[in-house]
Amino acid sequence: MNIEKVVVITGAGSGIGRASARLLAARGARLVLGGRREAQLAAVAREIEDAGGTAVHRQADVTRRADLAALVGLACDRYGRLDVLVNNAGIGPISRFDALRVDDWDAMIDVNIKGVLYGIAAALPVFQRQGYGHIVNVVSTAGLRIVPTMGVYAATKNAVRTITEALRQEAGPHLRVTEVSPGMIATDFVDSMTDDAAKAAAQERVSTIAIPPNAVARGIAFAIEQPPEVDVGSIVIRPTAQE
Repeated sequence: MNIEKVVVITGAGSGIGRASARLLAARGARLVLGGRREAQLAAVAREIEDAGGTAVHRQADVTRRADLAALVGLACDRYGRLDVLVNNAGIGPISRFDALRVDDWDAMIDVNIKGVLYGIAAALPVFQRQGYGHIVNVVSTAGLRIVPTMGVYAATKNAVRTITEALRQEAGPHLRVTEVSPGMIATDFVDSMTDDAAKAAAQERVSTIAIPPNAVARGIAFAIEQPPEVDVGSIVIRPTAQE
């Protein structure tokens, strides 16, 4: 199916964001890529353009509200509208509570919760002017099954789950709101971990059962490509082998 939409993706330089950008562009979407690493964003944009797609990029840190406003502004300036915002950026420096990695807790709250809220704040006025729009929030199966070391990370993802559902109920008949919950995905997610034991355990799990990020990209594309009257509320995508 052809997706002739303007899509902003945060955290687009790697992993799920990169896979989603490439897949959506291949299906006809025009992409606006945001992320902290300029070189990676530029590389993804080149991949898309070389394959015949359309993409622009802008360095953006989701912990800065002005960066999200600028990213949405770039979509409107370049393409004249915004159809979809994919709040994908996230970090997971997990650890046990008694490790007292409070700086990591703060970072997860800033990126995983406030970053999503800043994206919503940037996109909603545009969607209200247009009379339509779609917000896709990438959460996690970590919030569905709580396990040790995941307490703060899961809490941030469940906060976004709550935000997503409340926004859906407030949105009215013309704004679609979707949450996508990936399980163990083969990305550079573990690079954000600062606790050696938690990082080693996560790397072992990734090497054993993780599925490619394109699996999640297909789920995001499925939600986006539905007709306007169809709102896909929640999708869970995880390895068959994941508990």
